[in-house]
Amino acid sequence: MMETQNLDEAAASVRTRIFTWADPAGIAAGAGMTGLELLTAMSEGRLPSPPVASMVGFRTFEVAPEVVTVTLDPQEFHYNPLGTVHGGVIATLLDTVAGCAVHTTLPAGVGYASLDLATKFLRPITAGSGTITARGTVVHRGSRTALAEARLTDEAGRLLATATSTCVILG
Repeated sequence: MMETQNLDEAAASVRTRIFTWADPAGIAAGAGMTGLELLTAMSEGRLPSPPVASMVGFRTFEVAPEVVTVTLDPQEFHYNPLGTVHGGVIATLLDTVAGCAVHTTLPAGVGYASLDLATKFLRPITAGSGTITARGTVVHRGSRTALAEARLTDEAGRLLATATSTCVILG
C-alpha cells in the first residue's frame, strides 16, 4: 500500500512541457546574408530561430554589430538534481551569445565554430532569480580566429556567470 501511495504522489508531481520550433531548413533562406544580416533577420522574426532557442526557452534575442544579447526566464525544467539551473543551460546561453557576437562580424558565406568555452559559474540560478540576461561581445577578430566574452547577469545586475570563447572562422 505504501508503494502505491509513493507512485501516486510521484505521478501527481509530474509536469509536462510542450514546445514547437520552425524547420531549421528555413534558415537557408538567409544564405546570401552577412552574419549580422542573418542574425538580425532572426531577431526580427523574418527568418526562423534555430531550434535550440525554443528548446531552452530564450525570451528575447537582440543583435548589434559585435554584440548579441539573449534573455531567459529560468524555469523548473532547467534544473539539475540540486534544484538550480543546470550548468549546461548556462553554458548554452553563454556559448550562444559569444558565438553569435562573432557571427555578426562575418561576411556572407562564412561560418564559424566554437573551439573552446571557458565558463565560470559564480552564483546559483533558480526560477526565483527572475529574468537573466546573457550578453556576448567580440574582444578580437582575426582572419582565422575570434575571441569573445560573455556575461550572465540577473535583473539586479549581479554577475551570475562568465565565459570566454575562441571561435575558428570557416570559409
